[in-house]
Amino acid sequence: MSALRGALLTGAVMALMSVGVAKAEYPEKPVGFVVPFPPGDLEDVLTRMIAEDFQAKYGVAAAVINKPSDGGPFPGAAEAAAAPADGYTIGSFVVDVPVVGPDVGIPALNPDPFEPLGIFLTYPFVIATSADAPYATMQELAAHAKDNKVALGHFGSFLLPTQATFAAAKQLGFEWGTEASNDALDCNSLASGDFDVINTTIQQILPCLDQVKILATITDGPISVVPDAPTLASIAPELNVSLWNGLFVHKDTPADVREKIIAVAKETMASDRVRKLSADTGAVVYWKDAEAAARQIETDKATIAKINAMIGN
Repeated sequence: MSALRGALLTGAVMALMSVGVAKAEYPEKPVGFVVPFPPGDLEDVLTRMIAEDFQAKYGVAAAVINKPSDGGPFPGAAEAAAAPADGYTIGSFVVDVPVVGPDVGIPALNPDPFEPLGIFLTYPFVIATSADAPYATMQELAAHAKDNKVALGHFGSFLLPTQATFAAAKQLGFEWGTEASNDALDCNSLASGDFDVINTTIQQILPCLDQVKILATITDGPISVVPDAPTLASIAPELNVSLWNGLFVHKDTPADVREKIIAVAKETMASDRVRKLSADTGAVVYWKDAEAAARQIETDKATIAKINAMIGN
């Protein structure tokens, strides 16, 4: 009889232990924020700030995991999609992941496995060239390109800023002589002669702004650090696009887990150090909640459809 009571007691203890494990409060182990680009650009810097604040608030290790690729953000996003839906792998993704990702031929991204927690950054994307280039505007570039091969560098042909740049050439009546993707488009990309024109973020060329010309910004409005540069939409109104970055989790991630991640991100975006970064770089920083982010994604899908029709995709 005592043996039976002992067995029952052991079983009860084990059951209670298993319930305790099942109800362990998130987070209880390290959290990774996947950034599918190299370190140093705005999405990386801001996501690192979120990770630092997450670690400080919840007392667990949190870090950015950079997953750059010549294939753009999609291979990194696919790796994030393969992780469990438990909030320990969080995607910090550009607009292209939910808008273009399901169509790039990577099974892990089709159907779209993610849902947004919120959008926190609009990139100051630019089309830039060297200061000594024989053109200073998109129109002058178009005239030059009709008799000269112009090499374009970009972050990936599927990406929205690249698609907008291709569409701009169509609108202005010229073709790029060559075009290629590169995971780092900075001052050296132009100085080395690897590319004549680069489609990059202002953050990448801040150290050499006095050595480049901004032909156009791919933004809703002027960038504070280059206020005189025209927007691409002012040259081709159909190309009124902007590029953003947000936090994403797997669709099956529990609501309470999402709420904890969102709480930190909102606090980070409202911090003084983020405001300073925005002032220094021209980045537009804010917090757009999950519902508004989902609406933004649907709007962007319609925009990319128009751009694809323009360039014959």
